[in-house]
Amino acid sequence: MNITKDSVIGELVAQDYRTASVFKKHKIDFCCQGHRSIDDACKNEDLSSDKLISQLEEAITQSSGTNTDFASWPLDLLADYVEKKHHRYVESKIPEIIPFLDKIVRVHGDRHPELLEIAQLFKESAGELSAHMKKEELILFPAIRKLVQSHHSGTSFESPMGSIKNPIETMMHEHDGEGERFRRIAELSDNYTPPADGCTTYRVTFSMLKEFEDDLHLHIHLENNILFPKSIALEESLLTV
Repeated sequence: MNITKDSVIGELVAQDYRTASVFKKHKIDFCCQGHRSIDDACKNEDLSSDKLISQLEEAITQSSGTNTDFASWPLDLLADYVEKKHHRYVESKIPEIIPFLDKIVRVHGDRHPELLEIAQLFKESAGELSAHMKKEELILFPAIRKLVQSHHSGTSFESPMGSIKNPIETMMHEHDGEGERFRRIAELSDNYTPPADGCTTYRVTFSMLKEFEDDLHLHIHLENNILFPKSIALEESLLTV
């Protein structure tokens, strides 16, 4: 992979997810703000672009972990994967995390008032994500599957919502909101670092929040940087036939 200062962050992660660890290390958002170039991101973070490129190249060459090539997947398969893996994960983890948050707020909230805002932000996210995923499952993902079917059958693609860009723009806007919410949660929790007086429940709760955020980053990345742009490109190719 040829990485330059003009390389787009989201496209790099789409090509090789091992690069995500480097962006996470420097707190560079590769999912909601994946449209930026390396040079632009480094200017915002006061970071050397040459140093970042070197670290990205090292991550690709030295990492022994597997790298799933999601960019090569058929769009309908990728939509199914996001729904069955990431949507179901969110649905299962929300009712697990909220009671833990409520407990540490009760026990530690007086000494750590930031916990009240963290709990409130997570509950807001839980409600927004639940509604967001339903819109994807009932409206957008079926349209993407129909788009793929039209491509395979050679038939015209018609959607009652107009261009598939319309719901995609809505979903990406909502992704931005979740990105901001979790940036705030990470800030309030000192990047999910429990305080010295934090009990076991405190540590477990922060660990679950960190895992939830990591999954959400991959979830949004798969949609913003792969599924959505490829769906738009496929629709445009069908319209030009």
